[in-house]
Formats: sequence, C-alpha cells, structure tokens
Amino acid sequence: MPYYCQMENNNRPVSTTVVLALAQEFGFDVTELSTGDAERLVSDMREALADPVFADDTPPLSDLRLAASNAPALARAFLELHRVYRETHERLASLDEALGREDATRQTSPWDEVRDFFHYCDNYIDAVDRAAEHFSAGAQDPRHIRDLAEARLETLGIRIVGSDGPRLRHYDREAKVLYLSTLIEQETRNFQLLLQLALLTQDKLLEATLDLARFQSGAARDIAKIGLANYFAGAAMMPYTGFLRAAQHHRHDLEILATRFGASIEQVCHRLSTLQRPGAKGVPFFFVRVDQAGTITKRHSATRLQFARFGGACALWNVHRAFETPGRFLRQLAETPDGVRYISLARDISKSGGHFGAPVRRFAIALGCEIRHAERLVYADDLDLGNARAFEPIGISCRICERTDCHQRSVPPLERRLQVDPDARGVLPYTVG
Repeated sequence: MPYYCQMENNNRPVSTTVVLALAQEFGFDVTELSTGDAERLVSDMREALADPVFADDTPPLSDLRLAASNAPALARAFLELHRVYRETHERLASLDEALGREDATRQTSPWDEVRDFFHYCDNYIDAVDRAAEHFSAGAQDPRHIRDLAEARLETLGIRIVGSDGPRLRHYDREAKVLYLSTLIEQETRNFQLLLQLALLTQDKLLEATLDLARFQSGAARDIAKIGLANYFAGAAMMPYTGFLRAAQHHRHDLEILATRFGASIEQVCHRLSTLQRPGAKGVPFFFVRVDQAGTITKRHSATRLQFARFGGACALWNVHRAFETPGRFLRQLAETPDGVRYISLARDISKSGGHFGAPVRRFAIALGCEIRHAERLVYADDLDLGNARAFEPIGISCRICERTDCHQRSVPPLERRLQVDPDARGVLPYTVG
C-alpha cells in the first residue's frame, strides 16, 4: 500500500514492467499514455513566469512539472490569473478609456478562451469528428462531398445562389436562401457550404459540446460554435478514417492529399493536426499560420513543441522565410533548447479577393513533427537526418528562450541575468549570464 501511494503521488516512478503488465491486464494501448496536456501547461506556465513581475521568485522547472501533473486545475487557474493581469496591465499602459466607465469589467478575451479550449482538447473533438465522418460516408468520392451537401440542403428546402458580393457566405433564414461567393476558390466554397450545413443540421450536437466546455461569456460560446462548425466542415471534406489511410499511404504528400480530397494545402495541414483519435492516431504534428508581421494567427501542437501565447514565433524558424519563396515548400531540420529535434515544412499561401484591385491576404503556414516520425513523411527522403549539424537551433520565443548565443535575439531572456560591458560589443549589446 505505501508503494502504491508513492506512485500515486509521483514520489516513485512506475517502471516499464509495471506499465506493460497494467496494459495487458486492462487491455489498453500504451501509446495512448500521453503527457500532452502536462507539457502544454508547463510551457504556458514557463512563459507566464518569465513575466518581470515574477523575476525575483521563479519556481524551478521540476516544480512546474509537478503542478501540471498533480494539480492541473490549479495550473490553469494560475494561467487564467496571469492572463487577466496581463490584459489589465496592457489596458493601463495604453490609457484605455474604458477603465473610467462603470461598465469597464475585466473579462477574459473570448478569442483566447476559445483558442485554449481547442488547444487543451488536443485539437480533436470526437463527437463532431465522428458525426462529420458519418455524413460524408454517403459520398461516393471525397471530391463529391459538395453534391451530398447540396442534396441535403435541398431536402431542407434551402436554395443555393451564387453571389458576387463581398461576403463569402450569407444565409437568409426567412427566405431559406444560402448565398455563396462565386469569387472564391472551389475548396473554400465547399468548406463554407459544409460549415452552413453543420450550423443547420448539427445544432444539438454543437450545443451539447458547448455546454460541456462551460465558456465564461456568450461571446466565447458564439465564437466556439463557429469553430465547431468549421471543424465539422473540415472533417466532412476529409473524413477521418479515409483521410488517415490516404495520408499514411502517400506519406503525407500535401499536394496529393489536396487533390484527392478537393481541399486546399492549408485545409490539409490543419486536418493533419487533428488526427488524434484514441486508438487510431496519426503522426502528432504541429501546425501554425503566421501573417507577414510574424503574428501567429493559428496554432496547434500535438508535439512537445508549444508556441508562444504572446508575441510571434522564433525568427530562425523557416515559416518566416516562406514569404521569400512563393509557391515553394521549404524544409528545415530544427532543434529546440530541450534537445528535441523536428522536421518542419513551410509554405506561403495567398487568399485572393477574387477581382482586380481587391486586397490579397498573405500568410505562411508550417507543419512539422518530431524527427522520429520523419520516415513517414515524403519530405524527409533526401535529408541528412543523422547529421547533428544539419539541425538549426530554434526556440519558442525570445522571452523564454534559453539560448545565450542567438544572433537573432530581439529581447533578452527574462529568466537570465544580463551582463553589459561598455568597453566591448558583440552581435548583441549584452551577454546572457
């Protein structure tokens, strides 16, 4: 009994023999044992604790890991508290006039709340994913999912009309008319069609999922509902079992998958990052999208690599160079400060306005995984995976990066002391102690 209590409280490690015996006795897959949530919490807490307000009393990494494993609710409460503090501090710094009004209450950003919901669900929503897969089973070919969706809407008495207006999609509930832009790419049009179908036919499922999430505000719930409808659309275009099988067969060739499923490269990358169904998991990928200013606009990681919650991504990461080589895939072997090695694939994407003079939105996306999965990717075939020098050193963000000799550092690391010598100057005007 004392031995059991020690294991339960993480005071004694569980040996491989014990784990395998438990797996055999209770019939579960040991690959399902994951510390994904704990790793995310540790990464998020490290970034929060890099705030100067904690400069004199930063807990060691071992304490953070214990908190994430043994008291995850407390860790999340700490992150929530720090987020509220940071947002309030930024308001004060910018002399926000709202602080002088009676209705100036402090609430969590609905957008951040929804982002964290998907983040801690491992970007996989089982009930919605299975519902989308069940719906798409009626299509003879994944590329014919549009016909199935149009037929389903027709049974509901809804007409689909093309539109040249500025909106991608607009549904007139009274007239029961769905307007879809004719100026967008076909894969985007199909996605918007399926998104509206989800809102109309999967409302009970979406609402039940939202009830379980317990969002703090109506705005967060509304944003999350659109997010779940988006999830349904992507899962219907690329149904789980068939898409996973195709991804494995074609070794995750993004262009082949895009053609086979009538999807865009970005849609394929995003879908690959959601393949975390228990018992049928795909390669654990990270996926990120950045704009030209380096701001992260989409992020998810099923790997140990976690993205910064505030600010941009590491300047040494190949996702930033994708803008320099439009239309090309860039490959990078990278190593983070914790010694974990990754393969990263980056490419620019453009979203046209559909007519002359319309603004073009430009982004760069990156998809990657730990190097131990590299043989399952066609993009790793001719890379020198055994050469340590082939791996470029990258970090999460300058605020928490431990590297002391980075030539692209934008701000000093907040966890280290700085030394400034007025009589000497290197690449940086200081050295990191």
